[in-house]
Amino acid sequence: MSDSNKLFLIIAVALFGYVFYLLSPVLMPFFISALLAYLADPIVDKLEAKKLSRTISVSIVFAVLLLIGLILLLVLLPLLTSQVAALFKRLPEYLTLLQTNLVPWLSSMGLPAEMFDMSSIKQALTSYWAEVGQVAGGVFSYMTRSGMVILQWVMNLVLVPVVTFYLLRDWDIMVARFRELLPRSYADKVIQLSLECDDMLAEFIRGQLMVMLALASIYTVGLSIIGLELSLLLGIAAGVVSFVPYLGLIVGIGLAGLAAFFQFHEWFPVLMVVLVFGVAQVVEAVVLTPRFVGERIGLHPVAVIFAVLAGGQLFGFTGVLLALPVAAVIMVLLRHAHQRYINSHLYT
Repeated sequence: MSDSNKLFLIIAVALFGYVFYLLSPVLMPFFISALLAYLADPIVDKLEAKKLSRTISVSIVFAVLLLIGLILLLVLLPLLTSQVAALFKRLPEYLTLLQTNLVPWLSSMGLPAEMFDMSSIKQALTSYWAEVGQVAGGVFSYMTRSGMVILQWVMNLVLVPVVTFYLLRDWDIMVARFRELLPRSYADKVIQLSLECDDMLAEFIRGQLMVMLALASIYTVGLSIIGLELSLLLGIAAGVVSFVPYLGLIVGIGLAGLAAFFQFHEWFPVLMVVLVFGVAQVVEAVVLTPRFVGERIGLHPVAVIFAVLAGGQLFGFTGVLLALPVAAVIMVLLRHAHQRYINSHLYT
C-alpha cells in the first residue's frame, strides 16, 4: 500500500469517526435494530434451510420478537415497577429491623455500633427519595409539555421494529456486499477473522443471554416458592448481573437473604435462599454454561471482570454493555497475533 493510499485511509477513517460522533444521538435505534437482527439471523437461516423463503422466515422470527417485546412491555415492566415501589415503601421498616438486630450483635462482637447510624441513613434515604421523586416529576412534566420528546419516543418505538425487519431480511445481502468491497489481497484473511469473530460473538452473546434468562427464571421461581415478596425483582437483578462470574451469586444471596430475613424475621428462609442460589449455581456450571456458552469462548474470569470494569471506566454504562463482546473479538485477534508471532523469524 502506497503512502498516499495510507493517508487516504487514515483521513477516511477519521472522517467516518467524526460523522459517527455527530450522528450518535440518532443512532441508538439503529444500533438496537442491528443487534436484534444479528442475534436473530441464525434462526432465520435455519428456517430457510427448511425450504421456507427468506421473507416468510423473517416474518415468523419478527413476529416472535414482537410478541416477546410486547410481553416485556405490558406484563413484566408493570410488575417490576410495582415491586420497586414496594421496596422503597418498606425501606424505612427494613432499616429499623436492621438497627434492632444488627446493632446489638455488633456491640456483642466488640465492634463500634456507631458505624451504622441508622437514623442518619434513614434521613439520607428519605431526602434522596424525595429528590428522585421531584426529578422524576419534573422530567415527566417536561415530557408531557414537550411534544417533540414524546414524538421522538414514539418514533423510536416504531422505528426499531421497522428497521429490524428490513435489516433481518437483507442481512445476508449486506454481508455479501461488504465482502465485495474488501481488497482482494486482504479479503481471505479479513473474511477468516470476521468468521471467527462471528463464531465467538454468536456463542458468547446468544449463549450468555440464554444463561442469564435461565438463571433469572430459576432465581425468580425459587424465591417465589419461598414466598419472598420481591422475588421477581431480585431474581431478574441477580440473573442480569450473572454475566460477571459469581457476581450474580453474591448479589443474589446478599440481597435476597436480607429481604427474606426482614420479611420473615427468621433464619430458616435465609438458608432456603442460599439453597436456591446454590442449586442454580450447580445447574449453571453443569448444564447451562456447557450447553449455551461452551468452552470455546476462552475468557478467563479475571479477564471478564477487568473488561467490565475497564468498559465502565472508559465509556460508562454503554462500555459495560459492550465490554464482553469487544473482549471476545480482541481474544480472537490476540490468538492470531500469538500464532503469527510463533511462526515469525522474531520468535525462532
